[in-house]
Amino acid sequence: MDLDLPICVTCGVQYPRPRTDCPICEDERQYVGWNGQQWTNLAELNKAGHQARIEEEGPGVIGVGTRPGTAIGQRALLVRTPTANVLWDMITYIDDDLVRRLNDLGGVDAIAISHPHFYGSMIEFAHAFDAPVYIHAKDREWVVRPDPAVTFWDGEIREIGDGLTLINCGVHFDGGQVLHWRDGQRGQGTLLSGDILTVVQDRRYVGFMYSYPNLIPERPRRIRRALRLLEPYAFDRVYGAWWQRIVHTDGFAAVRRSADRYLSFALDDEDGD
Repeated sequence: MDLDLPICVTCGVQYPRPRTDCPICEDERQYVGWNGQQWTNLAELNKAGHQARIEEEGPGVIGVGTRPGTAIGQRALLVRTPTANVLWDMITYIDDDLVRRLNDLGGVDAIAISHPHFYGSMIEFAHAFDAPVYIHAKDREWVVRPDPAVTFWDGEIREIGDGLTLINCGVHFDGGQVLHWRDGQRGQGTLLSGDILTVVQDRRYVGFMYSYPNLIPERPRRIRRALRLLEPYAFDRVYGAWWQRIVHTDGFAAVRRSADRYLSFALDDEDGD
């Protein structure tokens, strides 16, 4: 592992070489920390006492994070299927113990990440497990550590395994994607949404935002497109990006009523996109 490569403290994304700025945080969807741009690395995080946190989040779905959390505190999810294990979304911290514990669960055959704020140490994970990383081509410009492990895909959907489908909803980022697991939730279907469709605090709804920290709403046209793309897929449960942020049942209906609620409050300007 490259323990000394710089990591942005605010977004947790690892860069290939030292620099003074983090373009991901300087974008209007994110922010530079109030104390200015700050950097860390895996060696410093290890010295500070970060450790793996691996816990079951649901049937066939294992949460992967750290104690204490890094960046904005998201956790990844290991989806365990009979044919492949997929790591959905990404965290910053990785060490030999975390790798060993995931290997004890069958390892990681592929990685897919919802959007740039969660790119974390994706290349370290890809190298540790010899796994490809699936990123939508519309977010190519945000991959700050290019590597042959990254597979860019185009279009609206991409199958990455038996019953595992990436869907380019295009919410939050142009390449914003979610993962549908056909056989999840004991055959009723599962949607892993990151914060493309973020599970909100009451866990009966999801939210749609262009920027969460800066409170910029998503465009109605993007939300309607996301609903159209999700329509063919059944899912009873929705997993968001943080521990226990889960819509536990009737997931598609929750997404539909969330969109209806959002659109009822939105100023629907069809002239802009």
